[in-house]
Amino acid sequence: MTQFSILDLAPVAQGSTPADALHNSLDLAQHAEAWGYGRYWLAEHHNMRGIASAATSVVIGYIAGGTSRIRLGAGGIMLPNHSPLVIAEQFGTLASLYPGRIDLGLGRAPGTDQLTSRALRRTLGGSVDDFPRDVVELQHYFADPDPEPGQKVRAVPGEGTNVPLWILGSSLYGAQLAAMLGLPYAFASHFAPAQMMQAIAVYRERFEPSEQLQEPYVMLGFNVCAADTGDEAKYLRSSSLQSFISLRLGTPGQLPPPVEDFESTMNAQERAMLDQIGSCSAVGAPDVVKHDMAAFVEKTGADELMLVSSIFDHKKRLRSFEIANEAGKAINQRKASR
Repeated sequence: MTQFSILDLAPVAQGSTPADALHNSLDLAQHAEAWGYGRYWLAEHHNMRGIASAATSVVIGYIAGGTSRIRLGAGGIMLPNHSPLVIAEQFGTLASLYPGRIDLGLGRAPGTDQLTSRALRRTLGGSVDDFPRDVVELQHYFADPDPEPGQKVRAVPGEGTNVPLWILGSSLYGAQLAAMLGLPYAFASHFAPAQMMQAIAVYRERFEPSEQLQEPYVMLGFNVCAADTGDEAKYLRSSSLQSFISLRLGTPGQLPPPVEDFESTMNAQERAMLDQIGSCSAVGAPDVVKHDMAAFVEKTGADELMLVSSIFDHKKRLRSFEIANEAGKAINQRKASR
C-alpha cells in the first residue's frame, strides 16, 4: 500500500499574519489526523514573508500538542544552518514529549539566501560538504545512551530516542547518501522533478540495509490542487503558480489570491518555469486527481506521497486535502483488490 502524507509550508496569505498561518496549520493537521493521513511535516525556510514555519521544531511542538496520533516531523531541517547537537536536543525533546511520533528529515541546502545564512550561523565557515558527517553525528546523539569510549558530548534530551532520520534531496547526491547510510529517501519532486526517476533508481540499486531500515523506502513530493470542479481547481491553483514564479524570479512574497485565467497571462519564461512541476501535480475535480495520483504512483513505485497544496482560502485548502485523501484511499483499495 502507498502511504499519503502532507507537507505544510504554513503559507501566509496576503492580508493575513504568521499567527493566522500557524493556527491554520494546526487546524489542517487535526483534519489530516481525522482523515487518516500518515504524516504531517513542516519545512524550514527563512526570510520569506509567505512562510511561517522558520522555527520548525517549535511549530512541530505546537502541532503535536494539538494532535494525538499522526506522525509529525521536519521536511526538512536544513542541517548546514545548525549545529547537529542543537538539532539533536530539539528533536530529542520533541521525541521525549511525543514518543513514537517524531520524524527528522534532513536537507543540505540552506533554505534561504546567503545573507540570511550568515545571519543564522554568524559565520559561513561551515560547508554543505560537511553534511554526511553531520548526519552521522546526529545518529550518534540519538543512539542508545551508552556513549562511545571518549564521547564527552551527549544530547540530553536526545540520547536513546532514536528519532528516525530521512535524507531529503532533489539530485543524485541525496539518493547516494541515503542509500549508503541505509536511510529513507524523500525526493523534492514537487518543485524539482528533473532527476526524479534517476535518483529513485540510484537509491534503490545502491541501498545498504541499516539498523533503522532494512529495505529502501521512497517518498516523493507531489502537488495537489483539488476542488469539486475542474474550473475551480484551476482557479485556486493560480495562487501557488504566482507564488512559484515569484520565488524563481527572486521576489518571494505572501501567498497571493487566485486570479481568473492566470495561465493565459504568463510569458514564455514563466511557462518554462512551470513546465517542470506539471509532471508531479494533480489539478482538477476528484476523478481527475485520483487518476493523476494513481498514474504517478504506478510510474514511480513510490512507497509514500508527500502532498503539497498551497491554496489562498483555508477552507478550500482543507477541501483539497480531503479530496486527495479520498483519492489515496481509492488507490489503495484498488491495489488490495488486485
